[in-house]
Amino acid sequence: MHSLVPDRYESWVGSLKQRIQSAQQRATLSVNRELVLLYWQIGRDILERQQAQGWGAKVIEQLAKDLTVSFPDMKGFSSRSLKYMRAFAQAWPEIEFVQEVLAQLPWYHQLTLLDKLKTREERQWYAAKAIEHGWSRNVMWHHISTQLQQRTGKAVTNFDQRLPSPDSELAQQTLKDPYLFDFLGVSNEAHEREIENAMTRHVTKMLMEMDEGFAFVGRQVFLGACA
Repeated sequence: MHSLVPDRYESWVGSLKQRIQSAQQRATLSVNRELVLLYWQIGRDILERQQAQGWGAKVIEQLAKDLTVSFPDMKGFSSRSLKYMRAFAQAWPEIEFVQEVLAQLPWYHQLTLLDKLKTREERQWYAAKAIEHGWSRNVMWHHISTQLQQRTGKAVTNFDQRLPSPDSELAQQTLKDPYLFDFLGVSNEAHEREIENAMTRHVTKMLMEMDEGFAFVGRQVFLGACA
């Protein structure tokens, strides 16, 4: 009986999966980096104008209204979010550190570091560990609440610039970060259509390259109940 799966197909699929996961991570990290830098820049601008021109809290409320009107699909411009951006820029004044290190973490991680820790040293230590070990936000919060730093020592490890494992909770959580979808202006419905289109293209190409005996029936084909 002729096998439907060509020789070396499994190893080829495994290689494809690794490449797809790596490409997903690089693309997601790139978008996340732009988002984190944007929020840092907005926070820095608010800080500078409040310090130089004496702007009060009402300016943040007005800015939140103006940005929400201009970007209705983005949910990250509430007055509360803008205050977090200001706190983020105040906690990390060096753009180089934000760009090279913190931009590897999703925005929800940044909020946890700001809310749960008081000193720069503590925040830097837990940020380093989250990147090194691929912690999700919940895992990072657990280690903060159980005072992992005090139990293991205060030395800050070198920040690992490698991509975290595709199977790590950090990588998976970043891929699903709602802030990224809002930032790109992509709704859930549009996201599903894009995935479907991409999958259809790849399946069609793969079937054309394989032996006879395969057929692409169509997309979203209804399969009735068998008698």
